[in-house]
Order: sequence, then structure tokens, then C-alpha cells
Amino acid sequence: MRLRLFVILYLLGVGVNPLQAKEFLFPALSPQSIEEDALPLIIYSTTDIEVIRPVIQDFQQTAPELDIIYHDIQSVALYERVIEETKKGNKTADLVLSSAMDLQIKLANDGYAASYSPANRSSLPSWANWRDEAFGVTVEPVVIVYNKPFFKGKKIPKTRSDLLDLLEDQPDALFGRIATYDVTMSGLGFLFLSRDIELYSATWDLVRAMRQNGLKTYSSTGEILDHIAKGRIVLGYNLLGSYALSRLKKEPTVGVILPEDYTLVMSRIALIPRAAQSAKNGQIFLNYLLSIRGQTELMQKARLNAVIPGIKSAEGQLQLEGRALRPITVGTSLLVYLDQLKRRRVIKRWKRALKIK
Repeated sequence: MRLRLFVILYLLGVGVNPLQAKEFLFPALSPQSIEEDALPLIIYSTTDIEVIRPVIQDFQQTAPELDIIYHDIQSVALYERVIEETKKGNKTADLVLSSAMDLQIKLANDGYAASYSPANRSSLPSWANWRDEAFGVTVEPVVIVYNKPFFKGKKIPKTRSDLLDLLEDQPDALFGRIATYDVTMSGLGFLFLSRDIELYSATWDLVRAMRQNGLKTYSSTGEILDHIAKGRIVLGYNLLGSYALSRLKKEPTVGVILPEDYTLVMSRIALIPRAAQSAKNGQIFLNYLLSIRGQTELMQKARLNAVIPGIKSAEGQLQLEGRALRPITVGTSLLVYLDQLKRRRVIKRWKRALKIK
């Protein structure tokens, strides 16, 4: 009853838009130990609930007294919500975890993150910690995902040039069955496109070729993967490899390619907001995420490659050694992608390439 009442009041207080967020409740495992005025752990995250659920359930074993409210939110909506709640003088999440690295760094750079030194800080790679305010907690490749039955007996594109060649041939069976992020809606998709523009000179040729083959765009990896598994979409470009890998055992129709010309590598960034409802709860969860136990759960249960070296991988985990990796460093260099003039220019060119008015 206590948790239910708090949730009702909390959701009314922040004015949740159900189209922007999904809320999931994880009641405390030991409610008898909860103090009457204890606050739940509130998490805003872009990570799909089915991916992160086993991690949260394991965390509950270490903090059984905590109720947890998990908000699954799209990256841009998450970013805007933290700012809006803070500016209005309201409390916001205790911990924010997002795959949109640039938006997370902007939150920290603009003063919305609290400084904190986590318990396992010394084990983090130097590139994964920015000013003790923003922390990379995973290492995840950006991949091409395909439908195995469709490509049986056909050449599978292993580089962007291979993909461009395939699209320029315009096979009838491919039309309307390729997908990528809608970069106007997905901060993550925009980040990947921006890096492609820097690293691959024929990026806009590739975008135009996708359009000529009936490109479909989505705001989340999960939705694209659902379509690929069923064969409605047969190829997805610039998707999160960790999500794709989580489908491999239960979806034998799904295949994953780490592009051989270069493979982008991103990291989910965690931060504790300055206006957190309970900074203490945020610190507890951050310490868990960066602990050996938490990193092992992320690696083996959520299939998100661990940021701390030496964590044992799960069977079938995507192996990154020996790949042409292009990691995206946690830091202010990410803010380049958020320059409004640059963003408008990229979005305008994106729409022109796709013939969107």
C-alpha cells in the first residue's frame, strides 16, 4: 500500500506522459524492514525492461529493502524530462542510464549531474569516467542485423561498401524490408549517423540507397528486431549489438554482423542527477552497476559487454578482440554532435536524402 500510494503521488507530481515512458514497479523483497518514510529507488533509462530486468532483480538481492520504480523512456524524452523537472524545482530520478551518450554528457556539462566517486572507480578505464559525474557502464558494438532465412544462399554484406552495393542492385525482394533509427526521434540514432559521416565518406550515398529500397525508420532497436525475427524486415543498419545478441538464442532467424570496415562501440552512461529524489539510492545502484557482481550480471544476463576488463563473458557473447573498433569516448567531444546548427544541418540533409518534407 505504501509503495502504491507513493507511485500514484509521484506520477501525478511529474506529469508522466504515457506515450514517452513505461513504468515498471519492483516491490522490495523485505518490506518488513522498510522504514515508513523510506524512498524508493527511481531509475530513468533507455534500456528495454526485458534486457535490464534480470540485473534489477539481482540488485534487489543486495538491497532487499528498496522499492524500485523503473522508467523505460526514449533518449530525447529522458533528457528533456530531467531538465524540465529540475528547472521546475521538482525532484527527478535517482539514477539516469542512457545509451544516448551525447545527451548524457550534455546533462552533466550543463550542471544537471552530481559528482560522486563510486566504490569501484579505480577499475574503470580512464575513458569511461568524466569528472566523476558521468560513467560508462557497458561496451557495446553497433551492428548490422539480418534475417537468416532471407539471406540463405545470398551474399551477406560485411562492410558498408558491401551494403551499398547490395542496395544499389535494388533487389525486388528487399524493397520495404530494411530499417534503421529515425534520427529525428532517436538521440542514439543521430549519434551513430554523425559518427558515420565522419568515418565513411559515402554515408549519404548509403542513406539515399536505403531510401530507394523503401527504408523504414523506427525509434527503438527492439521494434526493428521484432520485425527482423518475423521476416517483415530483413536488414537493420546501425543497431545495438547487445540487444541483437539477446535475441539469438530465442530467435534463430536473427543474424548479427560486426562491420569489418569499422565497428562503432558505444557505452551506456550512468549519472546521478543533482535534483535526485534520493541521491543515496542513486549511489547504491551506481556502485552495484560498477561492481564485479553488477558487471557480471550486465555481461551474462543482459548481454551488455562489461566496461571493466576481465569480466567473464557469456556463451555466445559478441567477441570484440581483433575487430576494427571505433569507440565513442565518454567526454565533451560528444557535445559536437549536439551543436544546434550542426544538428539542423544533418537533420535537413537526412530529410532531403529520404525525400521527407
